[in-house]
Amino acid sequence: MGLHELDKTEKAFAVLMSAFVVVLVLTNVIGVKLFLAFHTVLPNGFFGEPITLTTGIITYPVTFLLTDVVCEVYGRKRANLMVLTGFGMSLLSLILIQIASIVPGSQVWPSGNPNFETVAEMQTAFDSVFSLPGILIFGSMTAYLVAQLTDVRLFHFIKRMTKDRHLWLRNNGSTMVSQLLDTVIVNSIFLGYGLGLEWVVVWKIIFASYVFKLLFAVIDTPFIYLGVFLLRRYLPRDTNSN
Repeated sequence: MGLHELDKTEKAFAVLMSAFVVVLVLTNVIGVKLFLAFHTVLPNGFFGEPITLTTGIITYPVTFLLTDVVCEVYGRKRANLMVLTGFGMSLLSLILIQIASIVPGSQVWPSGNPNFETVAEMQTAFDSVFSLPGILIFGSMTAYLVAQLTDVRLFHFIKRMTKDRHLWLRNNGSTMVSQLLDTVIVNSIFLGYGLGLEWVVVWKIIFASYVFKLLFAVIDTPFIYLGVFLLRRYLPRDTNSN
């Protein structure tokens, strides 16, 4: 492989890793917002109540899509590197956020003109978004690491078993299993052990969340084909995918 081709290979991987880290960190930030899912179609949800989910469920599946694209084109080592880098960058972002939260908030604008109501609202809004419970951080990061590493391992296991055929099968199969692990771990730790909710309620939440994750897993199938197709057209033919 020539220097120019190697440069193209590393540039593409850098872009994919950057996108992965950005989406992952963004998921940690926006995941505190709740929304009603399909409240007009399923007003009573699955168990007689509206389905409430976090907005993180919208962005988090994108990380599995990116992981599977890297698995397919670059191989297992690069995919694991991306997962571990994302873990490290998430920890770094959370540490920096905690430091920013600890710094005392000002009640006066830099100009010296007091505007207590506006500044206080801004401080409250910051705290409500970035003051994450420790048990949530622990549950989220544990679930992420277990699920993503499982996704990479299972993706390549299915790839070997099918002799590199059926990309849709290894994409969906690995994502569905790993997303199940992620959903069970994070909700069990945060809702069950952290908040002390009844386990019947916790399992209902797990079920509803997982159903929507399965939906996203199916939806992303054409996108992984498109991503792999475009990436292989851009990269040299002998790019390692083992």
